[in-house]
Amino acid sequence: MPPTIIRPTAKASPASSKPVTYTRFSSKLTGSLDQISKMVEDNAKMIDSIQEVALELTTSIGALHTLTVKYAGIANAILDTLLPIVKSLPLIPKNVTAMLVNLESITQKIIDNQASTGRTISDVNTGLRTGDVAKLQAHAGQLQGLTKSLTAILPNK
Repeated sequence: MPPTIIRPTAKASPASSKPVTYTRFSSKLTGSLDQISKMVEDNAKMIDSIQEVALELTTSIGALHTLTVKYAGIANAILDTLLPIVKSLPLIPKNVTAMLVNLESITQKIIDNQASTGRTISDVNTGLRTGDVAKLQAHAGQLQGLTKSLTAILPNK
């Protein structure tokens, strides 16, 4: 329980010498901070585990991103050479040509977004390593956008 401070009034007369009582704000805040501190201590392992998992996920996503961009570049280069030939051959069915055009479009989107995606992954990883909450919050929307972009590229089931 926070201490109650008793202060005499400035102009105390013998008839009204009742002390004025009040609770200090700092005492109330100290109690709240102590409770918060205890909650953090009680959940420290969980908080640290979440951070470690998030770090591993960003590292894995970064590696997957690098791999995806590498093979998208290779596929795109092949398609850039192959598509003009395929389009000029009447023997190739239209649906195969359309599939190759779509594949080229997908690989190009991956290549076009590589810089911003890589920067977002790197910044999130840095935010997790340094405990920079502002950096993490700043990239939450970008991660949602990245997820939307990737989901849009995926074929419908």
